[in-house]
Amino acid sequence: MSATLIARDLAAGHGDRVLFSGLDLVVAPGDVIGLVGVNGAGKTTLLRTLAGLVPVESGTVTLSPPTANVGYLPQERERREGETVRGFLARRTGVGPAQLALDRATEALTEGRPGSDDEYSGALERWLDLGGADLEERAEQVAADLHLTVSLDHAMTALSGGQAARAGMASLLLSRYDIFLLDEPTNDLDLDGLRRLERFVGGQTKGTLLVSHDREFLTRTVTKVLELDLAQQQVNLFGGGYGSYLEERERGRRHAREQFEEYSDKKEDLLERARTQRAWMDKGVRNARRKAPDNDKIAKHQRGETSEKQAAKARQTEKMIERLEVVEEPRKEWELRMEIAAAPRSGSVVATLRDAVVQRGDFRLGPVTVQIDWADRVAITGANGAGKSTLLGAMLQRIPLFEGSAHLGAGVVVGEIDQARGLFLGEKSLMVAFGEAVPELSDAEVRTLLAKFGLRTSHVPRPAASLSPGERTRAALALLQARGVNLLVLDEPTNHLDLAAIEQLESALASYQGTLLLVTHDRRMLEAVTVTRRLEVADGKVTG
Repeated sequence: MSATLIARDLAAGHGDRVLFSGLDLVVAPGDVIGLVGVNGAGKTTLLRTLAGLVPVESGTVTLSPPTANVGYLPQERERREGETVRGFLARRTGVGPAQLALDRATEALTEGRPGSDDEYSGALERWLDLGGADLEERAEQVAADLHLTVSLDHAMTALSGGQAARAGMASLLLSRYDIFLLDEPTNDLDLDGLRRLERFVGGQTKGTLLVSHDREFLTRTVTKVLELDLAQQQVNLFGGGYGSYLEERERGRRHAREQFEEYSDKKEDLLERARTQRAWMDKGVRNARRKAPDNDKIAKHQRGETSEKQAAKARQTEKMIERLEVVEEPRKEWELRMEIAAAPRSGSVVATLRDAVVQRGDFRLGPVTVQIDWADRVAITGANGAGKSTLLGAMLQRIPLFEGSAHLGAGVVVGEIDQARGLFLGEKSLMVAFGEAVPELSDAEVRTLLAKFGLRTSHVPRPAASLSPGERTRAALALLQARGVNLLVLDEPTNHLDLAAIEQLESALASYQGTLLLVTHDRRMLEAVTVTRRLEVADGKVTG
């Protein structure tokens, strides 16, 4: 059905900290609205509020019609123990919960409970609207189309990263919600998955509100942009696509700065004029007292009259200052300034694989023979599940080889951001986990460095695993600045990073002088980062 979601005067925050307020939004049929803002601005909080998963703190959220089905699809990091692919698809499409509600309504109807007729009719209608009648058939077809070759009764926890990404894509393609709320749907998708997602979102007649930090995806899909500007404490809705938003935002910020500077200059000029007029008045009074003899009443009167005129002018100037329309200074945005600390250069040969084979269950990578030399900048590409992360693990001697050999060169110092951000997944506090990785830094130095990456007093005592994916990625980036590296290994580094941080990472990579191994599906990053070689991973083979 056609449905519209309407939010009026919404506000949300954490304790005394306001995330956003006065938010008005209409998500109408055919809208594709990109929700942007720095990490911590409240994007996920807003989606969860609109989905009814957290209570509305202030304001209202309404649906037209009230029976419309809203689908919130978060970017899930953990797979549920005991859940099959079939169960995962049913849960994510809403059919699973709708089936449980229909079963309860059927039981109530059978027992003849009061009101059971209406309960059953509503439950059945919701189950049908969400596609419950033919989900099984459609799931088989979509899984085959996405090359998800495992049985739908296969455990989700047993899937590879690539297979799990395909299952996530399948859950979206199978969904029949009336309103879509998508949180980071582009994360972990390969280029084929991104193209499919673009076609799905672009071909929707339903309203969609989505969070993504993939600039190319936003450019290709969104019709409007909703910005949560944490620094200015503003909510801004921009018509037009993502490119128009960037241009309009820049114009708006420039205009706001110009308005403030014009106000500030005018006020300062008036203040200086008032100070001068007061000074002249005071000087005139002193001169009148010093120079005029007691019997020269006319001169004394003239000097007093002149002083009064200066005082009147000063008061007039001060009133002009009071009448000025105050323009508040735009708050300076927090900016990440990132550098990658360099270690002394390694030997000429950084890493080698010789006839290397990795065997993991049914998956086999190799034999692979490849050599990485000093200052090579290598982009590693391939579909999800092709073995890119496995190739990195073999090069770094983290994954045992079934056949062949792996070698790291002399003096190699590795700095790595892995997909799982594994260093910051434990129960140790962020302060402890980070400090153990750089024991040469004092606690004060650790706090200062983390603060530069937006991880402040409230973050450092928390268990590292409790941080958001974006916060854990920032911690990993901070670690690259804390200790020198000469072999930088980045596996999907843009996942969960906000747009400003991605641009800073690209800037840091431009000035980095060591060896780089980069795995990313971010098309803008692949264009922005200079590489000297490309390795393609497909069907267990490495070419390039």
